[in-house]
Amino acid sequence: MNKSYSARITDVKVMIDALRANDGKVTKIDKAFIDEMETLRTETEKLNSEQEKLKADLKAKTEVLDAKIKALDEKYTFAKKRIKVDIPQTSWKEFGISASR
Repeated sequence: MNKSYSARITDVKVMIDALRANDGKVTKIDKAFIDEMETLRTETEKLNSEQEKLKADLKAKTEVLDAKIKALDEKYTFAKKRIKVDIPQTSWKEFGISASR
């Protein structure tokens, strides 16, 4: 199973801290490389936070939409029942109702 973004970002932070503490002990990794990695981590962390906020906003908006759809469905169901009672079956199609009882 893949790790979450936040877990991967945390892993990178731990590695960066260790690389800085062990400067020069890992070949082909210099200060410039570590600085670039740190910059990428910071940018990634910011984007992850922005994405989490968007997810929260989407969840809240979905709850509002679900409530409105439920209210709309109730009105539609009531109107459909009333049409079937008050209007002859031959005219139901005009209201978007298939002619079946």
